Amino acid sequence: MLPWKRLVRPLAALLLAVGVTLPTAAGAHAAAAPSSGWNDWSCKPSAAHPRPVVLVHGTFGNSVDNWLGLAPYLKNRGYCVFSLDYGQLPGVPLFHGLGPTEKSAEQLDAYVDKVLAATGAAEADLVGHSQGGMMPRHYLKFLGGADEVNALIGIAPSNHGTTLGGLTRLLPYFPGAEDLLTEATPALADQVAGSDFLTRLNAGGDTVPGVRYTVIATRYDEVVTPYRSAYLTGPDVRNVLLQDLCPLDLSEHLAIGLLDRIAFHEVANSLDPAHAERTTCASVFS
Repeated sequence: MLPWKRLVRPLAALLLAVGVTLPTAAGAHAAAAPSSGWNDWSCKPSAAHPRPVVLVHGTFGNSVDNWLGLAPYLKNRGYCVFSLDYGQLPGVPLFHGLGPTEKSAEQLDAYVDKVLAATGAAEADLVGHSQGGMMPRHYLKFLGGADEVNALIGIAPSNHGTTLGGLTRLLPYFPGAEDLLTEATPALADQVAGSDFLTRLNAGGDTVPGVRYTVIATRYDEVVTPYRSAYLTGPDVRNVLLQDLCPLDLSEHLAIGLLDRIAFHEVANSLDPAHAERTTCASVFS
């Protein structure tokens, strides 16, 4: 094996290991079965919650594992909740969100159309974790999604990419590393700070008119680094730091999306700001 290949493979493995949302062992089995309590295509939105909620998983996630916490939380509060799989690679089961991000946005577009047709709603609300909080912005900006979406709530979203604590700056020093990353896992390459995809996405501003944006970030994010790169600028944007809501909350990138009920409470506030209740450390019990 050539010396540079010995360096490229460990680096690619490191990027994969640090930048993913890995299913739990139990969740891996759940992903093969229908979700429980959501993805009910007979659900009709209520007057209290007139828009369906579409959950968009993160890199290496799927429509079940990523939402075993948040989906029931929202369903129990009266929302019609749906979740999709996107970014599948041939021969790779369960672990999704790996394909080209632009193609994933097209999948989201088609899925939202399906949800709106089934529910009879005019608009949907989107909630995404990690890549799932960033990728929908391509749909909103370039695929007409702003006409179909009321709000986008990103949980630790990779809106301006990641440096992985500076590791991505090492890629140019490993010949072939960037090409390998792009060919094997295009979505990971798209999420490197300064990528062509992110440059196009963020050109001319982070937001589009007619959509409300919320970003919920954590100071302890070890994947989206620096954590402030998750934030958006523009009108109708609300950036929230989890530790400003509860200083005791130590959730990092995975926990904030998978099981953090303080973050979930703030998601519910963002979905229904007219009836928002202050999020504190005690919200873990709500």
